Amino acid sequence: MTSTDHRTAEDIGHTAAGPRPVPELGGQRTVAELFHVDTVLGNGLRVLAVRKANVPMIELRLRIPFGGTDPLHAATAEVLAETILTGTERRDRVEIDTELALIGGELNAFLDPERLSFNGSALSTGLPTLLDVLADALTSASYVDGEVARESARIVERLAVSRTQPRVIARESLLKHVYGDHPATREMPQPQDVKAVTPEAVRALHADAVLPRGSVLVLVGDLDPDGAVADVERALGGWRSDRAASTLLALPEISGGDVLLVPRAGAVQSQIRLIAQALPRTDPRYAALQLANLAYGGYFSSRLVENIREDKGYTYSAHSGFEFTGATATLGVDADTANEVTAAAVLETRYELGRLALVPPDGAEIASVRQYAVGSLVISTSSQAGLAGQLSALASNGLGVEWLARHPERLAAVTAEEIAQAALDFFAPTRFTGVVVGDAASLTSRLAALGGFTVGDAAVR
Repeated sequence: MTSTDHRTAEDIGHTAAGPRPVPELGGQRTVAELFHVDTVLGNGLRVLAVRKANVPMIELRLRIPFGGTDPLHAATAEVLAETILTGTERRDRVEIDTELALIGGELNAFLDPERLSFNGSALSTGLPTLLDVLADALTSASYVDGEVARESARIVERLAVSRTQPRVIARESLLKHVYGDHPATREMPQPQDVKAVTPEAVRALHADAVLPRGSVLVLVGDLDPDGAVADVERALGGWRSDRAASTLLALPEISGGDVLLVPRAGAVQSQIRLIAQALPRTDPRYAALQLANLAYGGYFSSRLVENIREDKGYTYSAHSGFEFTGATATLGVDADTANEVTAAAVLETRYELGRLALVPPDGAEIASVRQYAVGSLVISTSSQAGLAGQLSALASNGLGVEWLARHPERLAAVTAEEIAQAALDFFAPTRFTGVVVGDAASLTSRLAALGGFTVGDAAVR
């Protein structure tokens, strides 16, 4: 073969002595040691500042507990989140955007039933400005009538579009099935409630609920942790209240039971959503359960994916994973399938749950999921944004850098017996309930043949 001849992939993969051997995996990297300060300011705000100077940027994450029980809380909070950065006593929307642009920064607000969150970033030299803009919004957001009306109209339009999406319908149906009227089910407010929100109501909610005590601010980047905390104290020291931010009501525990078939007439695809109670990150058994979940459906080489995607082609994507809310955790399984294979996909999903509980992962499987768990943790924390997101999620449960740094050790120490026990305790099919959203006319008889299904009212819209 001359140097100009084209070599195929098969040619490259072979030598005169046979196929080229696959190289051995390298040693597993660990999470780098992080220089940080974790403290609580006089106003009750917890500040976690971490030095990660790979680029001259800083990532900001602020989480404010924002639970509420009033029927209009979700709608008012949604409007608040959309308008809190549209103007203050000192700056209008254009001035806010201009100041952030001058420091290469951005700042956005987000909402879920548990918290009001701010995500921001800026050049490291712009941290004082970023904090000043944030403090301005936290202490003197104006919520002028025109901005509230404009953003409310946009929210109503967005809700109308979102509620036509199958995944949104499945999510709302699942939450209502397992939690009833709990505030956690109000991830999306009703359009008529948003229309009823007034600027006065938004201002009142801000005064009552945008509070520092119990909130967590995470800063990650090219910073001196002590200096960053001092910057926060200067900028946010005036954000004060004797009251603490309002946490979401504790979720009721999920028990196994029938899966609800939620009719969606004419749908050509079905959404399968199963859920069971799990363990929070603070539980000593969490690492074992994490590895058991990876083996079941937590990554691409899992048993569930190999079965209903790779082997049988029932779905393009199948997945299982954790959701953490307050001090509780749940384990979810999801897949979207064509109607004609929905019942078969449910059967195989349940089969894999039972198989994991009774035939736990062997040595090679455990080695694979352990490598994946540690490797994905290292990758997810390799960027400033990834590390900030991880620490912000952990801090909401009282955890911090130490937990993150030691988690690879916990994953490495988990035994096969502990994983087997976690699989038996948490993956038994009887522990799960859930919903299947789809066309009842084509699904009811087939799902009834499996047993453990009831038919509900029309899908949430």
